[in-house]
Amino acid sequence: MIEIRFHGRGGQGAVTSAELLALAAISEGKYAQAFPSFGPERRGAPVVAFCRISDQPIRIRANIYEPDIVLVLDSTLLRIVNVAAGLKPDGILVTTSKDSPEKVREALKIKNRLGVVDARRIAMEVLGLPITNTTMLGALIKAKEVVRKESFLSPLKERFGRIAERNISAFERAYQDTVLIQ
Repeated sequence: MIEIRFHGRGGQGAVTSAELLALAAISEGKYAQAFPSFGPERRGAPVVAFCRISDQPIRIRANIYEPDIVLVLDSTLLRIVNVAAGLKPDGILVTTSKDSPEKVREALKIKNRLGVVDARRIAMEVLGLPITNTTMLGALIKAKEVVRKESFLSPLKERFGRIAERNISAFERAYQDTVLIQ
């Protein structure tokens, strides 16, 4: 089983990202679950979402405390939330940042594999909005192919309708631009 924790801010699409990933996994015949963890947060407040993917039925129904992958949709969270908390030693952290992967690694004080992309810039250029959910999914798949890229096409088209092509473009661009370091 692969366990993924998403960190974002209300309104950025962390919950949507987890749901889209689960739908892509299910389309491949895998088992998946996605769910948020938040209380009375408001737009802009930190939120956490989770996704599990497995070849076997998933019986656990709890938050993810020791993720295999952490996906961070907002670089400001790197300074105020311990996004790497519980990340497995062989886990991967994928984040948006204008900084180099080396600088991000140093700031987070982690030794894990790291993926970095300026998802906000891509989202602004492609979507015209600073919503990084689909952009960061492209970065995630570049860092670790938990599902095939093609498996996102149907969920993205269903979720975003007439603006799906722009979201697919943002996904693809982030996939190409993500820089990975060991």
